[in-house]
Amino acid sequence: MYSNDLICNILEYLNKNINKEITIEELSLIFYFNKTYIMKKFKKELNISIHEYINIIRIYNSLLFFKNDNYILSIAFKNGFNSLEYFSETFKKIIGVSPIIYKKYLNYKYVTTEEQEKILYNVSRISSIKTNALNYLNHRKPQFNNYVKKYKL
Repeated sequence: MYSNDLICNILEYLNKNINKEITIEELSLIFYFNKTYIMKKFKKELNISIHEYINIIRIYNSLLFFKNDNYILSIAFKNGFNSLEYFSETFKKIIGVSPIIYKKYLNYKYVTTEEQEKILYNVSRISSIKTNALNYLNHRKPQFNNYVKKYKL
């Protein structure tokens, strides 16, 4: 079974623009579908809302910056968040601990066993969400134009 073309287009758009402000209204205008339809179709196909997906991918991407960047505010801005408060709130909701605790964890400083378990579980969970989205994109119906370019028909 092939993936829905609209959802694939939305995923590609989100992945390319993940660090920019993205609204459902904007997606509605770009893809010429009602915003309610887009939200319901996305949720039905991927079992996650668009807002959840955006935040999860932004947090997932931010994890890569923690090892080399000492400033959490900088990490937040680099990953599409407009405020430290919203980043910290979203980070804790998704990872299960605050960004400061996560930074301690990466630097081998003391964190509780419970905090370690939350981090490992939630990083694994968001990694699988990203993998599921990529797998969904990989099941897109082949388009004739791609064959023309590839095989020069």
